[in-house]
Amino acid sequence: MSNPTFSWRVDEDAPLLLRTFLREKKQVSKRLLAAVKFKGGLLRVNEMEATVRHVVKTGDLVTMVLPPESPSLSLQPEQLLFGIPYEDEHLLVADKPGHMATIPSRDRPGGSLANGVLHYYKQQHLQATFHAVNRLDRGTSGLLIVAKHRYAHDLLSRLQQQGGVKRCYKALVTGVLSEKAGIINAPIDRKPGSIIEREVGPGGKSAITHYKVEAESKTHSLVSLQLETGRTHQIRVHFAYIGHPLVGDGLYGDHGEALAHQALHCDRVALTHPFTDEVLYVEKSLPKEWRPFVEGMHPIH
Repeated sequence: MSNPTFSWRVDEDAPLLLRTFLREKKQVSKRLLAAVKFKGGLLRVNEMEATVRHVVKTGDLVTMVLPPESPSLSLQPEQLLFGIPYEDEHLLVADKPGHMATIPSRDRPGGSLANGVLHYYKQQHLQATFHAVNRLDRGTSGLLIVAKHRYAHDLLSRLQQQGGVKRCYKALVTGVLSEKAGIINAPIDRKPGSIIEREVGPGGKSAITHYKVEAESKTHSLVSLQLETGRTHQIRVHFAYIGHPLVGDGLYGDHGEALAHQALHCDRVALTHPFTDEVLYVEKSLPKEWRPFVEGMHPIH
């Protein structure tokens, strides 16, 4: 399969250096431009090979061919079950099962979404590595955006940093919340003595979670969530902090055996597609393991 190729007609603020056109007009990062120059990519102006010092004029056709990508040798393709509710030539939205990690670790080199996506790429004859735009903890299920090439990853990461990628979550929490909607504004820090756990503490980084109770029983609540910040374990820490840890989250206070991992699910993602300018909206229903909890709940209006 040929390398990803992009073409643009120069129609503003010309003449200008090709480097300036790519960096400022097309948001090509310095790192990606260096990869195009030195790792097998190509720049052309009006079908002629050009350097970044070439001066482009109004009406010129600029073409950028991305260099080939090879996954790390430590990341092995592996046939795994996961959903793909949306895909195009630039990105896919994966539906990650709760038991699966996003990327492999030293202790667990296989079984991650990254391993599964690489196997899928191999089947599609797509020469690419794994570019996760967002991460979901092991134990958290749902929608995760994966860029198919470096340029898409750069643009989507920038969009996310600017707040242009909206991600919504559902959580099953223990107990009944007295306030059915609200904002948890509590800074999160590393827990002393642990490399994994986080806690609310005055020296931590700002962390803000918006929540709304959608349904409840006498013992549990189904909550919809939006993050204003993206701290590690933010939702899990915040709900433990207010006395309602997530169902199945043994790390932060729920030691029941009802679920094998925390009941947290990314059920919606929305963004303006960086290449087509279309609004992309993907939704995924709740995991079937939640049914015994949810079926007995009554909705909160």
